[in-house]
Amino acid sequence: MNGMLATTAGLLIIGGMLGILTGLKQQAPRVARRHTESAGELWSRLTRRPAGSRGRQRDVILLLSIIVGVIVAVLTDWLIMIVVLPAIGIGLPYLLVLPKPHDVELLEALDRWIRSLAATLATGKSITDAIRISRRTAPPLIADEIRLMVARLNNRWQTRDALMRFADAVDSPDADAVIAALILASSRGAHGASVTLHALADSIQAQLKGRRAIEVERSKPYVVVRQVTVISLSTLVLVFLLSPDFFAPYRTPLGQALLFLLLIMYVASLILMRRKARQPARPRILLGEHR
Repeated sequence: MNGMLATTAGLLIIGGMLGILTGLKQQAPRVARRHTESAGELWSRLTRRPAGSRGRQRDVILLLSIIVGVIVAVLTDWLIMIVVLPAIGIGLPYLLVLPKPHDVELLEALDRWIRSLAATLATGKSITDAIRISRRTAPPLIADEIRLMVARLNNRWQTRDALMRFADAVDSPDADAVIAALILASSRGAHGASVTLHALADSIQAQLKGRRAIEVERSKPYVVVRQVTVISLSTLVLVFLLSPDFFAPYRTPLGQALLFLLLIMYVASLILMRRKARQPARPRILLGEHR
């Protein structure tokens, strides 16, 4: 029992240190020394901590799950809960959510941008002037790249060169097709450019419709896995509360080792499913000369 109390105290101290680090992240940054890394930066790098409120929320969940795991381990002699509960609190929300496709969001942003360009061209503006005007209403996903492109145009860059650099900054084969059409439209002048952009926007809408249908099909296995996981965890918790003797074999060191192995196998299956759900990288068709 003394060993258990010592373990509990040590884990609580670690949890307190994590809480202190979380608080320090919200204070004014100190002037860092050269080639040195603070404890908070090291923690963020090693654990891939998200920036901003998402990172603080993850640290709070991790701290609470460690404390709950220690309490459960003390009450039930299940030392494995010190590891399992933090893993559940951090890992399951990540593994049970379908990776959000970047290409769908990018196509939506490009569709908005192209339609704003077409509306501006209808007033008699050139492609270059329409790009400059579009900076005011640029979609947030590509707003920084558009501002940089406008800055280059203002510095007397050729429209083709600025668009090529914009393509490299966005770095997407979907954007390459759109930007290639803009380059062709800019080389022909304003004549017919508005019609070309409207046709291009309609093509993007057709792609978006197909991509969204694909995403609906890709999300179905994740829905099933989430339902199975919730039902399984709810059943195990209910059985543990109503009939704790059912889990008596898992209180032994060998039983806990077997339980840990089963959990690792389940987590490995979720990781494999997530990797299978990732979209393979496609080659680009529009590459700048500086590459």
